[in-house]
Amino acid sequence: MKKKVLALALALCLCCGAVLMTGCGQDDGKIIMGTNAEFEPFEYKTESGIVGNFDGLDIAIAQEIAKDMGKELVVEDMDFGSLIGAVSTGKVNFVAAGMTIKPDRLENADFSDTYFDAGQVIIVKKGQTAIKSNEDLKDKKIGVQEGTTGDEAVSELGGSTEVFRFKKGMDAVLDLNNDKIDAVVIDEMPARAFVAKNEGLEILAEPFTVESYAIAVKKGDTATLEAINKTLKRIKEDGTFDELYKKYIDTYVENFEE
Repeated sequence: MKKKVLALALALCLCCGAVLMTGCGQDDGKIIMGTNAEFEPFEYKTESGIVGNFDGLDIAIAQEIAKDMGKELVVEDMDFGSLIGAVSTGKVNFVAAGMTIKPDRLENADFSDTYFDAGQVIIVKKGQTAIKSNEDLKDKKIGVQEGTTGDEAVSELGGSTEVFRFKKGMDAVLDLNNDKIDAVVIDEMPARAFVAKNEGLEILAEPFTVESYAIAVKKGDTATLEAINKTLKRIKEDGTFDELYKKYIDTYVENFEE
């Protein structure tokens, strides 16, 4: 009887150990992507997405990564400011969310090769004369999406600049429309969508920042990082990335330039 009890206890210990080793989607046939699905055309929600109700360029790239790894892609949607914390603690396996490489993020995560060049732009109301260039933002009331490079860049303006942080870019645009702030600094792609849907707004010609997007993994997770870089290299070389670019970026731009 004692031998049977010991054998059962040992089996339970091994089982629990396997569960702990598995972590978030490592050995159960799934890989978890963290994102903020408020950033069209990179990640957004729709009734018929390519992964559940999620779609976008980042989702499609993540699906290619999962396919190459022989895993099922699971998408976890959360606030942008929570993403690095989620990947650093193992809640998700990687983050793809139109994210740029910054020193503070490198302290808690490793990043893949870059895959998209973009930038932050300035949205203002048509007819206003106070803000005509980047320099004019200083001492103004500026809306940003919390935790983004736009948030950081505006915060460094100094002076009496007031930074209003929002969970969603559309909420910043709403406050701009209601004259609660003077401008919004946000990524170019969603900025185009917001301006297309709000006739009284425009984007300044001069970009506020120029940056490149990359995919974040837990610091030291070389296996996942190497797999991601391998897929990024493949899709760039075999034409898959070009196809996805046309499907998501070109179509998006064309829709808002008609």
